[in-house]
Amino acid sequence: MSKKIALVTGAGSGIGRATALGLAADGFCVVLAGRRLETVQAVAHMIAEQGGEALAVAADVRDSDSVDALFATVEQTYGRLDVIFNNAGIGAPAVPIDELDVAKWADVLQTNVTGVFLCCRAAFGLMRRQQPQGGRIINNGSISAHTPRSFSMPYTASKHAVLGITKSLALDGREFNIACSQIDIGNALTELSARMTKGVRQANGDIAIEPMVDMVHVVDAVRYIAKLPLSANVLNMTVMATNMPFVGRG
Repeated sequence: MSKKIALVTGAGSGIGRATALGLAADGFCVVLAGRRLETVQAVAHMIAEQGGEALAVAADVRDSDSVDALFATVEQTYGRLDVIFNNAGIGAPAVPIDELDVAKWADVLQTNVTGVFLCCRAAFGLMRRQQPQGGRIINNGSISAHTPRSFSMPYTASKHAVLGITKSLALDGREFNIACSQIDIGNALTELSARMTKGVRQANGDIAIEPMVDMVHVVDAVRYIAKLPLSANVLNMTVMATNMPFVGRG
């Protein structure tokens, strides 16, 4: 195929949806993965209206059979995969660890770590055996992959794990022409982060309103990485609100 193929998980809303639209505008044929088929179908319709190509697939990144079926569909339909943006993820309530429900901890780890692992595993396999060999894996990390917020242990632990996955794949992919990148986002304004505009708990226990950044800048960063030749890579990129408390946090 003349067009390159990109897969976006969590493509039904927020950064995933916006990134899918951006990649389609760049000429990628975009596979849209999400748990609710009607949601990703709506995004596929938006892309089609703009003259692009998209395929909506219902998939749960937490389930290995569902992920295998997703990648089987990609391979059967297009024969290859050039870029994957592992975007799907969830958070947990900001509570002390002794008040955190164990099931919530497991849910965050299953989605943010096992989900990324399963999709990376499947993408790596397809990119390794396809001809020409190679591709690009982009993981949605977070500044929490480097520095935590108060009462964010499940999310912070999961994003530290994603950083380990990214670094490992950046090494292991070299001989197969597979590049791996991570984009770490700080205070991008989405439907889920809108609550932060009312105030966020700080390291000293105060609640303070923090600056936010338009998610278009995150999308532009992913688009930039996706279009790089495989001979070049951005291992880590941080896109954040300039004045948010990250450097010097606490």
